[in-house]
Amino acid sequence: MKTRLTSLFDLTSPIVLAPMALASGGALAAACAGAGALGLVGGGYGELAWTQAQYALAQTLAGQQGTQHRIGIGFITWKLDEDASALDWTLAQAQPPSAVMLSFGDPRPYARRIADAGAKLICQVQHMAQVPLAIEAGAHVIVAQGGEAGGHGMNSLNARATLTLVPELADWLAAHSPGTLLLAAGGIADGRTLAAARVLGADGALVGSRLWATAESLAATGAKHQAIALNGDHSARSPIFDILRRKNWPEPFDFRAIRNDLHRQWEGRVNDLRTDPAAARQIYDAGVAAADFSKAHATVGEAMGLIHDLPPAAELIARMTVQAAGLLKT
Repeated sequence: MKTRLTSLFDLTSPIVLAPMALASGGALAAACAGAGALGLVGGGYGELAWTQAQYALAQTLAGQQGTQHRIGIGFITWKLDEDASALDWTLAQAQPPSAVMLSFGDPRPYARRIADAGAKLICQVQHMAQVPLAIEAGAHVIVAQGGEAGGHGMNSLNARATLTLVPELADWLAAHSPGTLLLAAGGIADGRTLAAARVLGADGALVGSRLWATAESLAATGAKHQAIALNGDHSARSPIFDILRRKNWPEPFDFRAIRNDLHRQWEGRVNDLRTDPAAARQIYDAGVAAADFSKAHATVGEAMGLIHDLPPAAELIARMTVQAAGLLKT
């Protein structure tokens, strides 16, 4: 499948690995790169030691297969505002990332240093109002993230659906910034949904939940198997797990994960949880320690109902790409 995205990054598939914190490690990023996709290491909250280890691993493994040019990284922008040392370390490497993705905040303070390192800037947005800021920052690629996506995104009050956000943004870019590429995110988990993203006007797709459920993903095995056993009805978006995990996310963002037993206990009582979270946090922490996912969270989106196995990432990317290409030819 040839698109503007595959040309920009020398890919054979228009798939980009979502830089999922603590899941998109070096092995998964390198496996995606080897399969012809763009592999973004999940720099997430900017923990320097984790970023150093996983980015170095990605570059080592990609170097062995000659695909270092397909390795990038992603960060949570508002966390960079607190400490950008992981970004600075990454950009200073002998093999800097081919792309840096920024999400959830103003990308402009970091745009110059990313450009000076020779990396392409990818900006994720959830609302049309955010797009001009990304264009001002010089984004080469914009990701339109729908509320279906797993992990962090716009809360239910403000979220847009991928199905409507992508074509609206495609039209806006065509009129105002035609050289800027567009990726769809949220619910892209098989060849059908990848083909749909292309039909909607995207140059490719940012894939999170489906690549989270692969052999190389650092997500807990128990969490992956829980996702396979459930369907998209069991996903919920709320601030509950952020409160339990002591993550102080700003409005209007919250977190989509499996709606497990502990989550259900606090639905409709979020303010009570904020006021006195200690007991619930003890239960959550015990669940994490015991790998008990009736209490610990599993970060997966509404595409969960399209996840039925845990293949190697390369096998999954090939499967999605072949199916999408076939559908687009019919």
